[in-house]
Amino acid sequence: MRDAYQEQMAALNSVLGQIVEQVGEEMALATRALLEADLELAERVISDHDPIADKSAEAEDLAFELMALQAPVAGDLRSIVSGFQLVSEIDRMGALALHVAKVARRRHPAKALPDEVTGFFEEMGRLAVELAHSAHRVLESQNYQDALALMEDDDAMDDLHRHLFTVMMDRDWTHGVAAAVDVTLLGRYYERYADHAVLIARRVVFQATGKTPEQLIEAS
Repeated sequence: MRDAYQEQMAALNSVLGQIVEQVGEEMALATRALLEADLELAERVISDHDPIADKSAEAEDLAFELMALQAPVAGDLRSIVSGFQLVSEIDRMGALALHVAKVARRRHPAKALPDEVTGFFEEMGRLAVELAHSAHRVLESQNYQDALALMEDDDAMDDLHRHLFTVMMDRDWTHGVAAAVDVTLLGRYYERYADHAVLIARRVVFQATGKTPEQLIEAS
């Protein structure tokens, strides 16, 4: 019974890792569509999102099977509940990548981003994809130390997001309100994407140790 539980739990985490890798690729393509005003890429991200949602449903089914068939208690139940929460976090990452692609589509054939902020979004896109890859690794490994390290990796995203506002508030900004709204929304999408990757890491820490990151740090 215990071996069956461990195998099914590993299968669930593997599927979750696959999904977060997919939403990483989704964000990579959405960022390219945004930077290059590429309508074909934007449409590809939008049309390819349904299979990711199907994969999320598969992960939820695996979690329900674990709960129904393995009669989990204590730590096992904690891990399964974390599995449901992880599906939700990954789904939100995918939704944010979708939002980026939709902005690119809406502004086509023009670029949604003024030249002054293009570099910010190139780096934010790179960091977002890197965080998704890291989330995939910690889901597969269940290594709480790697998960703790991931939680610190979004500091660079927060810094970029803050600096973005200094550019828009500058008196030399000449691109009007519509561009400012787009940039504000897009910056928020990337920031929230990173936040959800961090929440995945937090849940892996709890899943692996039964403690919050703060409790682990306090105990060390």
